[in-house]
Amino acid sequence: MSDLREDQAQIAEVLIRYATGIDQRDWDLFRTCWTADAVADYGAIGQFSGIDALTDFMFASHDAMGDTHHRLSNFVIDVGVGGDADKATARSYVHAILIATPGDSGSWIDAVGHYDDVLIRTSDGWRISHRTVHMSRVMTAAGTH
Repeated sequence: MSDLREDQAQIAEVLIRYATGIDQRDWDLFRTCWTADAVADYGAIGQFSGIDALTDFMFASHDAMGDTHHRLSNFVIDVGVGGDADKATARSYVHAILIATPGDSGSWIDAVGHYDDVLIRTSDGWRISHRTVHMSRVMTAAGTH
């Protein structure tokens, strides 16, 4: 039987690895956050099924940008969802600041919202199997969207 606090710490580490993978453009690290058949619903941006489609989307949308800073906080992690010790849910707040054009600090995007995730314990550790993104506000240097 696993320890609840250890599971919660490992899940928080997955969420931090997600943000780090994007910000460092470390797509191999990013891939370690997801199950192979993960589904991610990013609302108006789109829905992506499978780790390859999700990684391709993140690469295409972030790789040519300048610095990005995805900050996650307020983790609420519930392990043992529905009595299944190998399933968990997590909600985390996200505040992402992205420099859209490298070297141009005046071309920014500022997004605030939260992620609702379902995670599965795999032989490689906890992985996100489903994510729903809820954005409360997205602003750009040109104005609010």
